[in-house]
Amino acid sequence: EKASVAEFQRWARAAIADCHSRGVSPIVVGGSALYIRAVFDRLDFPGTDASVRARWAAELDSQGSAALHAELAIRDPDAAAIILPSNGRRIVRALEVIELTGEPFAATMPPFDSVYDDVTFIGLDVPRDVLDARLAERVDAMWAEGFVDEVRALLGAGLSQSPTASRALGYQQILAFLRGETTEDEARELTITGTRKFARRQDRDFRKDPRIHWLPYDAADLVDQAAALVANPDL
Repeated sequence: EKASVAEFQRWARAAIADCHSRGVSPIVVGGSALYIRAVFDRLDFPGTDASVRARWAAELDSQGSAALHAELAIRDPDAAAIILPSNGRRIVRALEVIELTGEPFAATMPPFDSVYDDVTFIGLDVPRDVLDARLAERVDAMWAEGFVDEVRALLGAGLSQSPTASRALGYQQILAFLRGETTEDEARELTITGTRKFARRQDRDFRKDPRIHWLPYDAADLVDQAAALVANPDL
């Protein structure tokens, strides 16, 4: 099924409201910087125009994501800096918003101002070499646990026609392998490389958020440090 960050925002905020109604303190974990900000910040999504989007989607199919990313870099360098050249769906959306609003896509991002009054943001600070090794281990584990077979089975459910899932990290690379465009080892290595690049970009985005308290991931008292921050965010 199709999904978008706007839909995710509605689902997440509804879940948080349900927690509050039951007197439960929700903990939101993980996600990209965009999705996290969509949950917490005053992020309103511009409307859409099917004909404009279809035109840019056709450009994506004919020219490829790299060429369309170059076009985005001309029209909105800031947006191009935060969108991966391989993420055709987001490139198309950015170009659509620019055309519809006459404003840079990056300008639609709000200041760091949460819609909730009592949020504590905590980030785990992991050295790059440690993170790279862990990402590789995770991809290898996914392969060992049947990732290729999962993608092969999902072909019957329309995975290759999905504009979102078919381009997700890992799925995109395995689909290329199943089409005979790469070897399986190449698909795994491309997934590792792509995930590392994605992690670097996300780290840069999160580091821009002044609200985040960064804690060393391997601190012996990590839980105590986090709990102290929740109890007193001004620490």
